[in-house]
Amino acid sequence: MAGYYDDLEVRGPEEREEALSEALPATIGRARTAPALARLLRDVDPDSVIDRAALARLPVIRKSELAEAQAKTPPFGGFTTRLAAEFDHIFQSPGPIYEPGRREGDWWRLGRFLHAAGVGRGDIVHNCFGYHLTPAGMMFESGARAVDAAVLPAGTGQSELQVRAAVDIGTTVYAGTPDFLKVIIDKADEMGEQLAIRRAAVGGGALFPSLRALYADRGIATLQCYATADLGNIAYESDAMEGMIVDEGVIVEIVRPGTGDPVPEGEVGEVLVTTLNPDYPLIRFATGDLSAVMPGISPCGRTNMRIKGWMGRADQTTKIKGMFVRPEQVATLVARHPEIQRARVIAERNGEMDSMTVQLEVKAGAPEDFQNSVADTLKLKGQVEIVQPGSLPNDGMVIEDRRSYDE
Repeated sequence: MAGYYDDLEVRGPEEREEALSEALPATIGRARTAPALARLLRDVDPDSVIDRAALARLPVIRKSELAEAQAKTPPFGGFTTRLAAEFDHIFQSPGPIYEPGRREGDWWRLGRFLHAAGVGRGDIVHNCFGYHLTPAGMMFESGARAVDAAVLPAGTGQSELQVRAAVDIGTTVYAGTPDFLKVIIDKADEMGEQLAIRRAAVGGGALFPSLRALYADRGIATLQCYATADLGNIAYESDAMEGMIVDEGVIVEIVRPGTGDPVPEGEVGEVLVTTLNPDYPLIRFATGDLSAVMPGISPCGRTNMRIKGWMGRADQTTKIKGMFVRPEQVATLVARHPEIQRARVIAERNGEMDSMTVQLEVKAGAPEDFQNSVADTLKLKGQVEIVQPGSLPNDGMVIEDRRSYDE
């Protein structure tokens, strides 16, 4: 389909949900052939998981569980449906966490993003993602191959050599972290060289508006994606630049931090991702990132769900008075009292001592009604404040640390 990577991007809602009802049972069934997932999903009938509501009833997988499983059963902890030797690549990310990779097809699905960024045949991609141990370099190389672009496997560092290669080869597209492109541009200016780069496909860090504007002033159109080593491409920008469009090979849920409970559209929560990858079918994998669903579809015409992009970290575990307070505990407090709509724990300093305030969105009630529950679930005593429903910030934060660590 002209202008789009394929017709999946412009499916109507009924067609998309029908495809989901077929893909989910197949994915769950395939996942149950991986030893770790077979244990996790042993009581789940794959044929019953036919929509998002059914998916939301399945357990959440957290990266800490993945790391623990890999330590016991290296390298993949029983989460893959293939043996390690049946993959083309095995990567190591900090942790360490081991990730598989394959050359077949566009295994990480970065081609869809690069196509949306205007990259294709005739382009030479200056790939500055790392090739050493970690998968990002191969992820973007695979995506470039999918759109028939050539690749300079540049990796990181050595800015002078990067400029020399970019000029000699005539690379037209930069792929890498948002800030390293500026290093290359500044070095090219210093060397008196002219770059042919006109597009940038970035990820792995924050693309600040000022940086995007700086590149635009140099004639470089910059778009970003949201991808991880475990999941591949999750969401990406198009030239509409209104939020990030969820990739067609994953299912994204936004849930209340510390739980697997979906939040209403527009509310900030943790990003959970289910991949439809038959080799590595992670189910409800918690990214630890915060985002929110945007209403409507992108002006570019792509019809999949949009999210607002990265909005912080969901793992807000904070030590107060020597005790760790976790988002899961806050979720337990809310679950105990149906009248509580949302809760927020605030850590502050009172002189040289930590203090804790628990704000509760409740239509009617008194602080003393919840004191015992707060102490029981959080294992700490603190001040309870009743606030009006809807008054707490919509930022996905359930534990806010206001203490200054610079004083």
